[in-house]
Amino acid sequence: MYEQIVLTGIMLALVGCLFGTRLKPAWLFVGAISLSYLAGLIDLEGMLVNYANPSLITLVLLILVSIAIEKTTLIQALAQSLAKGSLSHSVMKLGLSTAFLSSFTNNTAVVASLISAIKESPTHSPSKLLLPLSYTAILGGTLTLIGTSTNLIVNGFAIDAGMAPLGFFDFTLIGLGALSVGLLTIMVLLKYLPDNGTNDQEVVPFYLEGKVQAGSKLIGRTVEENGLRDLKDLFLAEIIHGDRRICAVTPQQVIQQGDVLLFVGDIKSVPLLSRFDGLKIVHDKHEKDVEHLVEVVMSQSSKYIGKTVKEVRFREQFHAAVIAIRRGHDRLQGGLGQVRLQAGDSLILAPGSQFYELPDLKREFVYISGLDLQTHLKPKQSNLVLVAFAGVLALSIFDVVPLVKGLMVLLLGLFLMGTIKVSELKRRFPIELLAIVGSAIGLAKLMINTGLAGQISDALFYVLGDFGPYGAFIAIFVMTVVFTELITNNAAAALSFPVAYALAIGFGVNPLPFVMAVAFGASASFISPFGYQTNLMVYSAGNYRIKDYVTMGLPLSIIYSITVLTLIPLVFPF
Repeated sequence: MYEQIVLTGIMLALVGCLFGTRLKPAWLFVGAISLSYLAGLIDLEGMLVNYANPSLITLVLLILVSIAIEKTTLIQALAQSLAKGSLSHSVMKLGLSTAFLSSFTNNTAVVASLISAIKESPTHSPSKLLLPLSYTAILGGTLTLIGTSTNLIVNGFAIDAGMAPLGFFDFTLIGLGALSVGLLTIMVLLKYLPDNGTNDQEVVPFYLEGKVQAGSKLIGRTVEENGLRDLKDLFLAEIIHGDRRICAVTPQQVIQQGDVLLFVGDIKSVPLLSRFDGLKIVHDKHEKDVEHLVEVVMSQSSKYIGKTVKEVRFREQFHAAVIAIRRGHDRLQGGLGQVRLQAGDSLILAPGSQFYELPDLKREFVYISGLDLQTHLKPKQSNLVLVAFAGVLALSIFDVVPLVKGLMVLLLGLFLMGTIKVSELKRRFPIELLAIVGSAIGLAKLMINTGLAGQISDALFYVLGDFGPYGAFIAIFVMTVVFTELITNNAAAALSFPVAYALAIGFGVNPLPFVMAVAFGASASFISPFGYQTNLMVYSAGNYRIKDYVTMGLPLSIIYSITVLTLIPLVFPF
């Protein structure tokens, strides 16, 4: 009883922090399992062994091997073919190719590799391609055991609960059904996506600032008198005066020396601000050439994610001044230096000559206008990598060599060949994923072993008992979908699995349909840009609004859910 009470408190605190705070899920899950250890619910060996779970090790190895897959001619050829054909033909080709690649390699890496090619496409607006890219990457990940981290994680949960390991193609029939209806839905809804890229019909809402210098003619005059209200494609959103922020700027607001004026609007209108006497766009230590600007998109692998521009010391690190920032159509607040960087943020930089010589550009950014950030292998080396990877998968599928062993040998070989470097392994090692999943496996075990999952399932059984196993199966799927939209897909799977498994045992039915409901529900992140990494990566790059995700994602989520809920019981009967 003591164990259940303590674990209930820990899990409630975990769920509350996941939904109610901005703390990283990795810290929260590690904190929860650490509290469980300190409270005597689990011993040290029992806690640490979860981080060596075979499914988790397989996932880490796959992510590291995907570094080499990204460099092959396979992704390069796909990127070059995007400009050919009509929009519908390009989207269909992009969708099928992305889904195929995502079924056996990291879908985040696939999206990152293609963003540059799509942004530079001379034929189609990036906003017509990037959201379909993200959605089909998600759908493709559901095709195989290794297609997405969620499937491997759920497999790890299942093995620890005493179930047989899931097969490589156990997900494929359901995944193919979901991909087919999903791609058709995307094609039907394609006309509702905005056209923000190749035409200039819509103002791109960048967020930029200028500082009023000493001696400026703006000082002592109102906003209206200075003509700051009638700027083409620019809106004066805020004024920062010392420690005070003036958010509702009125025409009568008097400009003072040192004021920082925050504008929202089209970056092409920056030259307009240079007409105002004493208003400096780049206003700290060094002057930069504001006429030469580059756009960059923050990478999910950047070590500066979660830090402010000021904390990063951006100018010192990159020899470039941040002129403007855009995060989709989100309204950013405070000065540019106080903006916390997120994956997918678009930054406009005034670069110095040393900017282009920095070795970390490929790690920090997935896109830089005018530059190809991808390192491409020579054709022979590329083919060797693809054949070796296919061989490892084939040996695993036919039970000749376990996948984890094959990937270890392949990774060692790629390292010895120089295809993957130590710096790349350090940069891409998924430490946060390791922390979340290892901790989540331990917590799932505790919920099952202490009986807490059983008690939760008993309560749900009382509510859902009249609806039978199928009603409970639907409820678990819907709960997981809601979790994955509000937090992360891996956290959603971790929270839902113990309850799903206990419910299946309570009903006395095969747990496999419930396990599949968790796996496919945790991959159903279509409605929000923040529920899944690839959605966030294309958010600013495609200049999307949240309503674009709702317009495309809500119908897609409904059709995906109906398809999955129909197919799972047919493929895996209760």
